[in-house]
Amino acid sequence: MRPDSARPRRRRVWDVKLLPLPPQGQTPVRVLTIAGTDSGGGAGIQADSRTMALCGVHACVAVAAVTVQNSVGVSGFHEIPPQIVADQVRSVVGDIGIDAAKTGMLASTAIIESVARVCREVGIGRDGTIPLVVDPVAASMHGDPLLHAEALDAVRHTLIPLATVVTPNLDEVRLITGITVTDDGSARRAAEALHALGAQWAIVKGGHLRASEVSTDLLFDGERFLEFTAPRIGTGNDHGGGDTLAAAIACALANGYSVPDAVDFAKEWTYRCLAASYDLGAGHGPVSPLWRLTDRDG
Repeated sequence: MRPDSARPRRRRVWDVKLLPLPPQGQTPVRVLTIAGTDSGGGAGIQADSRTMALCGVHACVAVAAVTVQNSVGVSGFHEIPPQIVADQVRSVVGDIGIDAAKTGMLASTAIIESVARVCREVGIGRDGTIPLVVDPVAASMHGDPLLHAEALDAVRHTLIPLATVVTPNLDEVRLITGITVTDDGSARRAAEALHALGAQWAIVKGGHLRASEVSTDLLFDGERFLEFTAPRIGTGNDHGGGDTLAAAIACALANGYSVPDAVDFAKEWTYRCLAASYDLGAGHGPVSPLWRLTDRDG
């Protein structure tokens, strides 16, 4: 364990270069997202696919749930049968092949258990050959539940142990670990608790600590803490920010990055997407990776 007196390593988002775009006609790296849809297009599989495409990655999908959602909130969702979710994963991996995977909204214990089984079967996860980013989605940014309460144990003991890296927001950290993050000390305790559940690496994100002038994410692997900081952007248009971060990590892992370097890249990517966010509907607009279309440095 890292001594309390040791300083965590800090990384700055502006030190990071973007992922390369593949030449035309060349098969890009492939990333699979196993998650729920967002009919408003701001989060979920839609956010994952936007980031993957604009990172130069071919996005494959396994739909786990269909939400009834807009910029104001989620009014309902329909779960896909667990076997169908697993069959989507099996079909994609068996034919196309993937270089990384991520999970998002899985909704129920049955879906989580089915996804865990098929991931182990095809080599996805920390003990396999395909890295897995677990975004343990429990609620929308509006507070609408996206996970049955009884499924939290499955998240803790079935899903997180498969994770190469787990990326909960602060509300999810509290639900999963019982720790309310308010400062650096509680963030470190939460990261340790998440790692103890079996994840290879755990992130505690600071984006929801809105009193801070910077957004600091803390990454922990059981021995060392790394901090990733970015200036805080004052916008309410942050729908899909967590999905975007997790998808960007998966894209970088698919390109062969280490976990710390993948988080480095994803932190910058999400910062830029927040800076490019836009109004949409009557509620929270989405973060936007469309800046990549005109970026001259990427």
